[in-house]
Amino acid sequence: MTTFPADFADLEPFADWAVPTERARYEKRLSCTMDELQAFYDAVFPRLEAGTEYLKNVQLDGISEEDTRLVWLFSSLVTVSFPVEVWAQPRVPDSGASEFNAVMEPAI
Repeated sequence: MTTFPADFADLEPFADWAVPTERARYEKRLSCTMDELQAFYDAVFPRLEAGTEYLKNVQLDGISEEDTRLVWLFSSLVTVSFPVEVWAQPRVPDSGASEFNAVMEPAI
C-alpha cells in the first residue's frame, strides 16, 4: 500500500507527517528536533508547487485516501515552516506553556 499518489512516492519516508488534525500536527512538531523538522521541510517544500498543481485537479467529492494524505502532508509543511524559516526552534519563541487549539478542523 502506498500513502501518497504515485507521483509523490518520493515523500513516503515522511508519511508519519500526514496527520489529519492541526492539533496532531502541532504536537508532532513539538516532539521533533530541529534536525527532524529541517529534514522534513527540505524534502517536502520543493514538492509543494507540484503538489499544489496536482491537487487543483482533484475533486473533493470522493477524494481518495492518498490525495487526502497528501493534503495533510502539505498542511504539516505549513506547521513546520515558521520553526524552520524564522524561529530555529519547534516552539513559538517566548510563548512559555501556551497552546494552540483549533476549535474545528477544515473539511476535506
